[in-house]
Amino acid sequence: MKRSLTALALIVPLLCQAAQARSYADIRSSGTLRLATSVDFEPFNYLKGNTFAGFEVDLGEMIAKQLRLKVVWVKGDFDSLLKNFKDYDLVIASHAITSTRAKLVDFTQPHYCTGGVSLAQPGGPLTSKAMAGQLLGAESGSTYMGFIQKLPFEKQLKVYGSSQAAIQAVATGQVSATVTDKFAALKALRTYNKANLQMGDLLWRESIGMAVQKGNSELRQAVNGALATLLKNGEYDALSKSYFGQDVRC
Repeated sequence: MKRSLTALALIVPLLCQAAQARSYADIRSSGTLRLATSVDFEPFNYLKGNTFAGFEVDLGEMIAKQLRLKVVWVKGDFDSLLKNFKDYDLVIASHAITSTRAKLVDFTQPHYCTGGVSLAQPGGPLTSKAMAGQLLGAESGSTYMGFIQKLPFEKQLKVYGSSQAAIQAVATGQVSATVTDKFAALKALRTYNKANLQMGDLLWRESIGMAVQKGNSELRQAVNGALATLLKNGEYDALSKSYFGQDVRC
């Protein structure tokens, strides 16, 4: 279900000004669904060579198939993806559904549930209280960065352009810990097994959704319908278990 970066990806500048998104009727007429993701968050969305890969990439392809549309993948920066829908129709990039983000976009029903955890160097902070006075890393614009910023004590925060960069910083000892998605942390424990990283308990729970431009209700309803079908017919369950060994639906 993966697609070539050179064949399908549109690497475009992500402008901050508002732009009119295509209606669902326009999308149907074109025969293509332009799906945007950040390809920096393994195992959900990432590049495998020149190919888009990951749970969300495969799920996006399955949703498009349900809608009888072909996918055109668009690569964008996670922190900017919710600000402009000129060059894509739907964002699937592990954005947690928050009240702040819901002011910018309309979210679909959640396509998985997860939570934030601490991923730390051996002996590093695994609880929020233990993060006091520590040098911590986090992805720019993420709910994980927001969590660290709101901790009511002195700490140092080093901001990275992607979740993978923040995780790598922990693995290489540049920071003592990061706060990240629990499934990304589990993947990191296997990827950086020689670093002897440690993962803490769930700090909070998150529902993750796809996003459309504010007011694009017909597209939102169509995607929700396609997702509901996949949840019911067993395709979602099989995909989820192939990546995580469990069903990650909410």
